[in-house]
Amino acid sequence: MKVIQNPQPKDWNTISERPTKTIVDIESTVNQVFDAIQVNGDKAVAIYTKEFDNVSLESILVSDEEIEEAISLVSGELKSAIELAATNINKFHTAQKTDKVIVETTKGVECWQEKRPITKVGLYIPGGTAPLFSTVLMLAIPAQIAGCKEIVLCSPPDKNGTINPAILYAVNLCGVTQIFKVGGIQAIAAMTFGTESIPKVSKIFGPGNQYVTAAKQIATKFGVAIDMPAGPSELLVVADTSANPAFVASDLLSQAEHGIDSQVLLVSDSLEFVEFVQEELQKQLLELPRKEIAKIALENSKAIVLEDENNAINLINEYAPEHLIIATRNNEFFVNNIENAGSVFIGNYTPESAGDYASGTNHTLPTNGFSKAYSGVNLDSFLKNITFQKISEEGIQNIGKSIEIMAEAEGLEAHKNAVSIRLKNII
Repeated sequence: MKVIQNPQPKDWNTISERPTKTIVDIESTVNQVFDAIQVNGDKAVAIYTKEFDNVSLESILVSDEEIEEAISLVSGELKSAIELAATNINKFHTAQKTDKVIVETTKGVECWQEKRPITKVGLYIPGGTAPLFSTVLMLAIPAQIAGCKEIVLCSPPDKNGTINPAILYAVNLCGVTQIFKVGGIQAIAAMTFGTESIPKVSKIFGPGNQYVTAAKQIATKFGVAIDMPAGPSELLVVADTSANPAFVASDLLSQAEHGIDSQVLLVSDSLEFVEFVQEELQKQLLELPRKEIAKIALENSKAIVLEDENNAINLINEYAPEHLIIATRNNEFFVNNIENAGSVFIGNYTPESAGDYASGTNHTLPTNGFSKAYSGVNLDSFLKNITFQKISEEGIQNIGKSIEIMAEAEGLEAHKNAVSIRLKNII
């Protein structure tokens, strides 16, 4: 990790840069795949699955038999762990349900808001070097709680044309209606347009690499909503000498091992503490099976020494991390003043891994600074708020004149008349 001491605010934008390509850099590739799938459907999906995943499939739809076989391959220990995580995720997201809001704004004017599920949603589950079965729980459980009628899931096949058994076991727990062996850009495009096999959906959820992130953003041009821009994983840890350097190093490595385009930051008021963490990083790195990936990610990462905690919180808010760990003597200060973060982990015994798996919060979070404007996935992500209003004769008399005056002032006479004709009818 590169060490930066007391950077000035004018340099914070540079510090906040992620090691990722911009959408412009990869847009042409994404557009090419989108165009092909829009025209040729399943045929184009098969071509790109062969090109990108190096496998030819007789069928992209996962069968019940494949799911049953996968369930038999998952160990009892892992099944129990997944079920514990599912229980906690279910509890946390069920608690997010809210009641209908009813207000009489004026006598005779009743307004209310109700939530309705998005009918068709598409979930993208990364495969590759780390098949994220935990993401199935994070997306499918709230979709199920919300009451989505169709939950379509896409995940890339391995070289044998199969999906990781743990992914299929998690799918079986969560009410997914269809699962397809399709990954990358072609999966997002297929759910955007629909193919002979894969349904068109109204909203797409799920993390992925830079190409998947770009594909999701391009999907919005075709009338499909997305959860958020969620690209390569990132973590910022703010820690002082009250923290355990070994704990901090383990947290940094837990995100660095995601991929070579991941980024981790350490913010501390002590150069000596940073050096202790650097030593721990080197020790722990040697023990990791994915050390080569983590090593490259660390080269893109930074340790920043800021002695003033006001500067530290301002830098953190400028960076707007996906994950934020707070391990300081003054945790309350950082908790109270954080404005931009996807998910926050407080104290020495709250590893980011807890949120990734089993504490109950959702791990599908905005990256690349998008936590300045986006929330992580939650129950409301799968719901729409619909407003209703009911106006009586007394109600239209109470607000009608104001509507007439405002409509006339905007030059919209038909708007005015829609009220006037009713008022004359009452009289």
